[in-house]
Amino acid sequence: MTELLNPLLVAPDAVRAAAETELRLATMEPALRSNQLLSAVRGVALEDEDRARALARCLTRTGSSPAAVCVGLALLARVGEPQDVPFLVVLGGLRDFVSPAVYALDALDRQAAGAVWLGRHGEGPELRALVAALGAGDVGAVRGAMAAVPRDPALVLPETARRIVEAVRPAGLLDLGEGEPAAPRAELAARTGWLLFRATSLRDDRVEILHCSEAVRTYEAFVACAGELEPTLDHYALLLSAAFDLHSGPSRLHEWGPGRREALLVELESVLNRPAWRSVLEPAAEPGEGAGGVELRRFRWARSGMRQPFRGPAGLAGSVGLVGQAGPVGSDGAVGRRVLRIETVVRDPVDSDTVEVRMLVDGRPLVPEVFGRGPANSPEWLLDSGRLRATEEPRQVQLAEAYCTEGCCGALHVTIRRDGDQVVWSDWRCPPPPSSPLHTRRIPELRFDAVAYDAEITRAEMDHTWTWPARKVARLIVAGLRDRPDLLTRWGMELSWAGTDFRDPDRTALCLLYVGEDGSPKHLMWRLPEDGTPPEDRAAEALDRLATVDPRTYGA
Repeated sequence: MTELLNPLLVAPDAVRAAAETELRLATMEPALRSNQLLSAVRGVALEDEDRARALARCLTRTGSSPAAVCVGLALLARVGEPQDVPFLVVLGGLRDFVSPAVYALDALDRQAAGAVWLGRHGEGPELRALVAALGAGDVGAVRGAMAAVPRDPALVLPETARRIVEAVRPAGLLDLGEGEPAAPRAELAARTGWLLFRATSLRDDRVEILHCSEAVRTYEAFVACAGELEPTLDHYALLLSAAFDLHSGPSRLHEWGPGRREALLVELESVLNRPAWRSVLEPAAEPGEGAGGVELRRFRWARSGMRQPFRGPAGLAGSVGLVGQAGPVGSDGAVGRRVLRIETVVRDPVDSDTVEVRMLVDGRPLVPEVFGRGPANSPEWLLDSGRLRATEEPRQVQLAEAYCTEGCCGALHVTIRRDGDQVVWSDWRCPPPPSSPLHTRRIPELRFDAVAYDAEITRAEMDHTWTWPARKVARLIVAGLRDRPDLLTRWGMELSWAGTDFRDPDRTALCLLYVGEDGSPKHLMWRLPEDGTPPEDRAAEALDRLATVDPRTYGA
């Protein structure tokens, strides 16, 4: 692509250069797809931006092939100006040019990009109504359609949530609502909080909140309205989820400025400490069995985690050591010994039971900053196994894996070793993170005070406050098998993994591997339902059964 475009990018006659570009693209073998063209043009050096802009405008306005128009759009993503936005919006209405037009608009006007993206990808009558209101520029209709956005994860994916926030800019709508009746404003605020929650989902190939240009303003507007929400379990979960993300999640990486993020946490804690909100989590308010498993799990999750995000600044509270220059993990100024803080965080159970070990270096969440393709690994993997402990013998540890699996989009690996009175994390292995100004491209060697490091790892390993009965049963079974490996080897089996059922987090699940009679590998899923007995008793019963009965007969 460089050889094709370089002579044309400096040509004085943009019309002739555009015609020549079309001819060259038509003879390319094999023809490139739009995403390949966007990537190729991104790497072309632009010596004369004015001539490159003139060529781009000719291609997008007079191009006679999709490839030519796509090259023009890719160039406008780099050298476009506000006057190009209306034309890009028109091109974005054509099916073949939605993605390249959004790509260009993302660099010029995120609000327009969001509207174009939703016009193509928004599903369901409610989102179609929102798109129509945005197109008409009717603020009242936009407010009504925004409040009606369905709280259906299947319809509102993480990117959909982020695009809605950028297209609607709910911070402005909530400001406009000052002095209006509390109910409509509170309804809009609740929907805004849910969209922020969806955008922070870790079950995607990237964390959308890191790419949200409106994140800071939207969090501030949402928290400003928190006190107007009706004190319900659902609203409590929204506020607590926002606190978790501002405290130790990806949203902490945004450019907040002095004290702004901390002020939001103070306000959230103040609201949740009001008597009406405290009553939401009183034991008498616990949902009955007839309310459904998710509601009961949300209640217990909120009760167990209601203090966690308000325990002081994550990354510093409870940690001891010499703090280097605060700043991004990859910044050249951060050369001293670092402070490590470990936070095991459980997301709201409506988000399919995501549990991760958040590692904060000088207060900044490490995994989203340097990886960003999935959550950090589970406490069972990193803490119960002792993988984060440091010895003189270097140990390579997988800290996180892409949501789609390591074989597809990679994983984050580090080598941990003890070096005198320091613990060193070095020799990083990971793919490039998704494109975002908040991601760090270069990961330096990190050094921690060994005494402080050991104390923090021990504290994190001993902290089981986050767990729930079914998960605790799994952890106790794993611990028992670690002490008595013969319980499985006698049956020619090994443990693949143990945890909770993806569809039912109140059911313990173990995956056992063995070789079948035909010589091929087999796996057996053993599920233990919640029966109300103490986790210690259920784990002991499971281990006793393994000691006497072949798991192949369990009927799983």
